[in-house]
Amino acid sequence: MINFDNVSKTFGEGDHRTAAVDDLTIEIPTGKITVFVGPSGCGKTTSLRMINRMIEPTSGTVLIDGVDTRSIDAPTLRRGIGYVIQNAGLFPHRTVLDNIATVPVLQGQSRRSARATAAELLERVGLPESMGQRYPAQLSGGQQQRVGVARALAADPPVMLMDEPFSAVDPVVRAQLQDEFTRLQAELGKTIVFVTHDIDEAVKLGDGIAVLAIGGRLAQYATPAEVLSHPADDFVADFVGRDRGYRALSFTAAGQLPVHEEPTLRLGSSPARGPAPSSAPVGEPYWVLVVDDARQPRGWVDARRLTSGRGVELGDLVLGGSLADPHASLRTALDAALSSPSGRGVAIDADGRVIGTVAARDVLRAIEAARVNAPHSPGQGTSPGAGAREGEADPAAAAVPS
Repeated sequence: MINFDNVSKTFGEGDHRTAAVDDLTIEIPTGKITVFVGPSGCGKTTSLRMINRMIEPTSGTVLIDGVDTRSIDAPTLRRGIGYVIQNAGLFPHRTVLDNIATVPVLQGQSRRSARATAAELLERVGLPESMGQRYPAQLSGGQQQRVGVARALAADPPVMLMDEPFSAVDPVVRAQLQDEFTRLQAELGKTIVFVTHDIDEAVKLGDGIAVLAIGGRLAQYATPAEVLSHPADDFVADFVGRDRGYRALSFTAAGQLPVHEEPTLRLGSSPARGPAPSSAPVGEPYWVLVVDDARQPRGWVDARRLTSGRGVELGDLVLGGSLADPHASLRTALDAALSSPSGRGVAIDADGRVIGTVAARDVLRAIEAARVNAPHSPGQGTSPGAGAREGEADPAAAAVPS
């Protein structure tokens, strides 16, 4: 557990003193991800670096498991804490394996043993062992960030500090890294403090979110669901954004949404062997779900546009949202339905096969029911506990703002 006890940090002197962090008191729980989020200049990185004493507090105390960090030799403290930054910060003249092995070697582990551990960690972060002999310049940005995470894990630290580690890569790679990071944390259960300016990233990754305002003021510290559904003040509401109600649906379980039987047409087959479009309203598309030989969804086709005798081709298809678990969250269900041209999200089983569709009208009814039944007491405190992440059902936080 990490505690900030009335911690402040100012820079400059006299009339030129600037408060970076102002009387910060929070409790960061063991084995969870706590995200510091806020606009530029709000003290996120300063707060993070006070944990490993890269920056010393002006006043107050930072404790790890009840021990004042000032009582620990700074280099010793840092070697026991994993640290990941933007652009990975790898040593350019060392191979990937030697980059990962850096801290274990400093701690007295033999180079051979440290490299063996490094090779195992490469696999754990989703990179092939063969990449270990490359140099950082030979890696993509996403690969470098994975190596940075592996290096932070090499000494098996109980605490990891991550300062906007995924912000320098493109959105697709960033989403992949976030998913990989979530998977790793589920396996390892580290105490992680994560800094980002992106509220979506904070909501996706955090068990708890500390929203910091300019001047280093703690505006709110709560679970992602509570921050979205009950922002503490106007600053938090503005920072979270106007679509916070939609994002809060990520923490509302979909429940038993009806899964409707859906007629399908096999890719390559003629519409004559599929459903007839005669029931479609005049002038409106008649969307038919197209599947492959394994009954996995490939897209939707407007059956009116197909001539008799011609098989359905990939060029005829319009992509639509698929839904791995129709009961996961209302946000997932609504997104699948709204991103489908038919207004029906495609529900699939664990093997990706179509089991039916979820209608937008049913999701909207469930949203209204959740809104009526949601608790409306605000959530804020010095420790948010263990909140559910995006896509996880959290019955205690089933709050849809009205």
